[in-house]
Amino acid sequence: MFSHISKNWRGRPLISIAVIISLIGSTTTQKGLRVKCGLDTNEYEKGLKVSDEDLQELNISKNEFHGEWNYWVSPSETFA
Repeated sequence: MFSHISKNWRGRPLISIAVIISLIGSTTTQKGLRVKCGLDTNEYEKGLKVSDEDLQELNISKNEFHGEWNYWVSPSETFA
């Protein structure tokens, strides 16, 4: 997705958070990708570790080509 966002920026100066959100949020592709973007102002605790058990519960699908880099995470059935 980042490559599509970068193409959409086309070297425009990222002068404010509003500009960045607007450029990311207006990213689309001919194949139907549409990016939604918003500002998360929450503060999060640093240094939290995900347990192996929690990681196993994620619905991760890996691509045949470099699955360690190319994968997607889908909602689990709990949230579907």
